[in-house]
Amino acid sequence: MIRPLRIDKKQQVLDELVRRIENGLMEDGVLLPGEHRLAQEFKVSRGTLREALAELKRRQDIASQSGVGSIVTFDGVVLDQRSGWAQALADNGALINTEVLRLEAVTRPDLLPRFGTDQFITLDRRRRGTDGTLVSLERSLMPATGDLEGLPRVGLIDDSLTITLAAYGYIGDHGDQWIGAEPLNAEDAELLGRPEGTVFLKALRTTYDRQNRFMEQVESLLDPVHFRLHLQIGTSK
Repeated sequence: MIRPLRIDKKQQVLDELVRRIENGLMEDGVLLPGEHRLAQEFKVSRGTLREALAELKRRQDIASQSGVGSIVTFDGVVLDQRSGWAQALADNGALINTEVLRLEAVTRPDLLPRFGTDQFITLDRRRRGTDGTLVSLERSLMPATGDLEGLPRVGLIDDSLTITLAAYGYIGDHGDQWIGAEPLNAEDAELLGRPEGTVFLKALRTTYDRQNRFMEQVESLLDPVHFRLHLQIGTSK
């Protein structure tokens, strides 16, 4: 009996990445796409991809930067976003009041190609400082699947989206975040009590759980008077 030839997926990924490097398709100093994107492109698990990248690094075909990351601060205090904005602010003693503006089911056909569904739960919130000034506006989207479909009816647990998602079996494991700045449009300016065109920081974070399930996309508008982005490069000596 002739056994089918076993395909070494790690070697296939490795060979393709080496080919791209040798052909100049991936040049020195250019960042590789994220692991999630590469794993999807090669149709392999993140574990297989990491083995291939580790081999590339061993061959010195690629290098990694240790300790590179972005940190968001509020009034100079570092926020650990893994626990969610509300908990991170509370943990650091920031007296912030959070107001829920909307919690309902929505249909978003434009997001179907990216997330494989057009049915979502949206949660809009804004936060006020101790002086009553509105400092942020956040719009979160979660997949309207399983028990999450009933979220608009039952509400959040302890007023925390992070705790609520964990209770439904969604615990963040990986994702990405983009941060820029842009002027407020008329709708957002009214919700934040600011003149239209006021420049706010804008963060867009997408999170997946350990099973690589999409669990949350949150767009945050942050008052730059209070929020800062700190980029740490390399390791401390």
